[in-house]
Amino acid sequence: MRASDAEPDNFTFACALRTSSDKADRATAKALHCAVVASGFGGDHVVNSALVSAYSKLGFAGDARRVFDALSEPDLVLWNSVMSGIGFWREGLELLKKMRYSGENPDGYTVVALLSWFGDPGLLGIGRAIHGFCSKSGLNGSDHVSSALVSMYSRCGCLNSAYQVFVSSSRPDLVTWSALITGFSRSGLHKEAMALFEEMNVASLRTPDPVLIASVLSSCAQLASIRQGREVHGYAFRWCIDEEVSVSSALISMYSKCGLPELALDVFKSTCERNVITHNSLIYGLGSNGFGIKAINAFHDMLIEGFRPDEATFSALLCACCHSRLIKEGQAFFTMMGRDFDINPQRDHYVYMVRLLGTVGELEAAYELIQTMPIAPDSGVWGALLWGCSFNGNSEMGEIAARNLIEIEPEKPAYRVMLSNMYATDHAWPNAEIVRERNIVVSLKKKPGLSWIECGTSR
Repeated sequence: MRASDAEPDNFTFACALRTSSDKADRATAKALHCAVVASGFGGDHVVNSALVSAYSKLGFAGDARRVFDALSEPDLVLWNSVMSGIGFWREGLELLKKMRYSGENPDGYTVVALLSWFGDPGLLGIGRAIHGFCSKSGLNGSDHVSSALVSMYSRCGCLNSAYQVFVSSSRPDLVTWSALITGFSRSGLHKEAMALFEEMNVASLRTPDPVLIASVLSSCAQLASIRQGREVHGYAFRWCIDEEVSVSSALISMYSKCGLPELALDVFKSTCERNVITHNSLIYGLGSNGFGIKAINAFHDMLIEGFRPDEATFSALLCACCHSRLIKEGQAFFTMMGRDFDINPQRDHYVYMVRLLGTVGELEAAYELIQTMPIAPDSGVWGALLWGCSFNGNSEMGEIAARNLIEIEPEKPAYRVMLSNMYATDHAWPNAEIVRERNIVVSLKKKPGLSWIECGTSR
């Protein structure tokens, strides 16, 4: 167009900016902004609206805000555009305050943009206040606002409120169903998540979301429900989303946790598009089922494909070494993560290493490793040492681990029970009796556990 000496107008720039944002082309958006200023359209309302919208969609919150702040009378669309691209909830509340002060009344899209930044349980009070504002303003009757409220409450872990908003919605859409089911799944309410998913299917909603399917598969994995897992796999296959990265990774994890690593491997091999998460899921699945060497081979295949391992990769590798008692390999991976990939070991890496050393009786080395940790050891690390002491019958080292655990979590009786059992194994009956009496004094009782797995159609 420019080559033919035709000059673009404001609508031309607006269309070009919209196209650049749709294609996530940041460089073009920046270049178009320069052309807008050079062409004298820097004060045009249509162009500025397109600029704010494009910068917000592309993640340039600062640029969007600078363009917006230069406008004299932004309309509701512009307020909503800039609010959707902000990076922090405090800034969103500030914009809402300025918006109302300017005389512009927020609508449902304003609320949706603002609620998207609330996902921390500590912000639940502010989220409730926004919900109250919606009720007073008559905005909570729209489906997209209801969906945003369900998502906000789910992310904040307040599932009772999420469910109340959900049932009050006249026609919950797929996004609303997905937000609630994902919230239940992430909060560990897996049976409830599965029941909602079945209810959603009865409602005959179409085009399921891959994120939703991944959450449902996670619940199947946690319940070790292979029957429901297969059904969800078939459901994803029928909707042609089984090869989505999030779904394929969840399928690999589900089959692995249900004790079927061969099916997890089949899913992996049939997946055309892979990423680090897909590889991590396979490595963890193989390793946790006792196929340590195969897990290590999968790691080497991952490197050959050009993927760079992350913290989760080495957690999966160390887990594999623990299950297969591969002490030398585990120590090599623990060294490799910092030396070759500049990854600092986190607590879960130390947990696996302490457990691995305990598995082969290297309790002194495990204790020395804990002493050299750059971060404070938590109950997981000390618990791994206590397990190793119990496994090897070392009550002296076990006492050190138990004391640290009791200091961190004094309300848990399991640590005292394990220490008492170790004393009993060593025939140190007086010490065992003292530990048991302490349990009684603090009224700690061991609760019976219950678990099940599916075998065919029975439990």
